[in-house]
Amino acid sequence: MANSQVQKLETNVYVAVAPEQVFDVFCNKTYSIAKVFPSKVRSIAINEGEWGTEGSIISWNYVHDGDNCVAKEVVGDIDREKYKVTFKVIEGDLLKKYDSFKFVMQFIPKEKGCVTKLVLEYEKQNDDTPDPLTLLQFGNEVIKRVAASLSKDKI
Repeated sequence: MANSQVQKLETNVYVAVAPEQVFDVFCNKTYSIAKVFPSKVRSIAINEGEWGTEGSIISWNYVHDGDNCVAKEVVGDIDREKYKVTFKVIEGDLLKKYDSFKFVMQFIPKEKGCVTKLVLEYEKQNDDTPDPLTLLQFGNEVIKRVAASLSKDKI
């Protein structure tokens, strides 16, 4: 039986990097993520539009749960004041299990560094489809790796 209700998973990750720096990578320099985490993120390419603009289409080649995967995403809302960006999956492996899938990232300033709020919004194709917990963990790994690279000035 289809489950057409949008569900959410979210997590918060503290990183010791300014929110504007991490936001800049995920919003404007997304391609650089493959350079800092090549074992999990093989490549990120822009298909349409320009980096850091709403409506741009980006393709990811990544390794998740030991499998080579692909995702094509459209960049949704970008809120530069709140350091928030949304990516909606429009093609790829995730849509084999989910009718829709969206990543929402917000980088919330703290006294030192920031908290990254990662929200996965998804619709399961059926009740047997698992919640994407390992993808949430994957997102946290990517965030931590990007922050570590920024703290070492490698991006």
